Amino acid sequence: MKIPFRPIALGLVVLLFSGVLLERAQAGGGHFFPPVADPLVREECGSCHLAFAPSMLPKSSWTRMMGDLKNHFGDDASIDTAKTERITRYLNANAADSGSQRNGSKFLRGVSMENGPLRITELPKWVSEHRGISPAEWKSKKVGSKANCVACHVDAERGYYDE
Repeated sequence: MKIPFRPIALGLVVLLFSGVLLERAQAGGGHFFPPVADPLVREECGSCHLAFAPSMLPKSSWTRMMGDLKNHFGDDASIDTAKTERITRYLNANAADSGSQRNGSKFLRGVSMENGPLRITELPKWVSEHRGISPAEWKSKKVGSKANCVACHVDAERGYYDE
């Protein structure tokens, strides 16, 4: 009896592809942070920089940041009150300490929940993960600053921070 090659080959290809997708979803485990899903947050925050995953900071950080948009890291990022309130609610609902994010807690080790840093780049876990990068690399034309995640993490906008 002759076994048809194509159905078996096709089945193996489908199985392999499914395995790759599953591995990608699981591989993101330690380096996956659900990206911003709210269109207003993506539009307002993403107009100047990557709209950072809310699960990268605790609620206290997002609340303080959104409360002083006039002094947003050297820029005036002020927006109207309704937008500010909506964005703040979204960021806090999805913050690392909201309980709804599976990977945010690892970034919070050693971080005060009441007075978290405003910069993701000040988190102990972030510092540890990036300790091998030289100051010259941060200042290179390609990177420019520590906040430019997409320079090295090409899938950062989709939540993947693997190298």
